[in-house]
Amino acid sequence: METSQFIFANGGAGEASYANNSSFQSKMISKVKPILEESMKSLYCNSVPSCFKVADLGCSSGPNALQVAYDIIDVVHNLSPSYTREPPIEFQIYLNDQFQNDFNNIFESLPSFYERLREENGERFGACFVNATPGSFYGRLFPTNSMHFFHSSTSLHWLSQAPNGLAKGTGLINKENIYFTNTSPCTVYQAYLDQFSEDFNLFLKSRAEELVHGGGMVLTFVGRDETSDIITPWGLIGSVLNDMVLESLIGEAKLESVNMPRYGPTADEVKQLIDAEGSFTLQKLETFKSSWDEGLKENGNGDFALDANVKANFIAKYVRATTEPFLTARFGEGIIDELFLRFGKKVAKLLEEQKLEYTYLVMFMTKK
Repeated sequence: METSQFIFANGGAGEASYANNSSFQSKMISKVKPILEESMKSLYCNSVPSCFKVADLGCSSGPNALQVAYDIIDVVHNLSPSYTREPPIEFQIYLNDQFQNDFNNIFESLPSFYERLREENGERFGACFVNATPGSFYGRLFPTNSMHFFHSSTSLHWLSQAPNGLAKGTGLINKENIYFTNTSPCTVYQAYLDQFSEDFNLFLKSRAEELVHGGGMVLTFVGRDETSDIITPWGLIGSVLNDMVLESLIGEAKLESVNMPRYGPTADEVKQLIDAEGSFTLQKLETFKSSWDEGLKENGNGDFALDANVKANFIAKYVRATTEPFLTARFGEGIIDELFLRFGKKVAKLLEEQKLEYTYLVMFMTKK
């Protein structure tokens, strides 16, 4: 079973869909927008290509899928009055995600996207062509020297596959876990780092071939702070699954066969990989903290104090939206509701005891 076949979010517009549970990711896009603007200004301070080609890698579906495209178009239009030209700048937007992504959801929103561009940019609005480019970004997606800019948000922490080397002889070195945790041996951490290194190196090589000279990338994904304990939603999912094994709701062998294909690197690990690959100049690398319930108010809950159960329910919904296809493929659809009900209870208990935060990495780099 290929891991990459199941690394995609819930499609459609139902209660558990990514489209209805992606305000957390929307908040991350908003937080990074100043760096996106800064990167565009540094790349195109003097001129902009007559047809600007940009791709959003790992776009998923729902309201966020076209937000980055809109932001980039808006930034380019506002760079300088000197960019006013006849005809106006044209944009070729490529939206990339796995083959199983709900691209139809995106296509249905294109008329309102184009209308928004016309209303807010008026006569400055040049032609904009939006295309879907399905496939894994761990490999080539576009022709050589054809692209000006790549963007990716909350996607590159997903690996192409679960790490190799998590079984030793007849035993498991990450027993009772589906991700690396504070109790995992160093060999588990190393296996995850090795897989991330292989994937990220291939990502960089592929994008370097596709970008024009001087083209740029802004990437944002979940990282890790070495000074903090490793508390992640994926570790908690593993804990819930262990509870369900003890209650004979799922088989132990089935649990032990699963490892979550994602990795949060440290800033130093990312910098070393970029330097070693050699195709890019790292212009900026920053880290920022984000609470697990970031974006909850933007999800329509008003501006009032929220208790731990409300926050936990919000967290459980967006985690489910991004992991359900993977978990269903391995454990079956029948346990999913119960799994995330229990997951929410564990999160609520933790929220009453401590602040739960992700560490995010955001970087801007240019092709040498």
